[in-house]
Amino acid sequence: MPTIIPIRDLRNTSDISELAHSKQEPIFVTKNGYSDLVVMSSELYEKFAQTYKIDSSIFEAEEELKNGSKPVSVKKAKQDLDRKYYGKV
Repeated sequence: MPTIIPIRDLRNTSDISELAHSKQEPIFVTKNGYSDLVVMSSELYEKFAQTYKIDSSIFEAEEELKNGSKPVSVKKAKQDLDRKYYGKV
């Protein structure tokens, strides 16, 4: 069940911080009965950001394939990365 609070409760910053860290889920803030903001701990935000980066990379790769790019083997990709970052072949 999502946590929903009215915007006036944001005055209690310590309580909101404690709630965000203990629940590790988004807190939905309403204004005049409508969704207005989302508050979350920085740790949870980092998890969301990492997931977004992964999802974006997958979407980009799928789009490249749709547009005619050829897939690369894992072995070739690893070789290219090793060469780029370590100067190895």
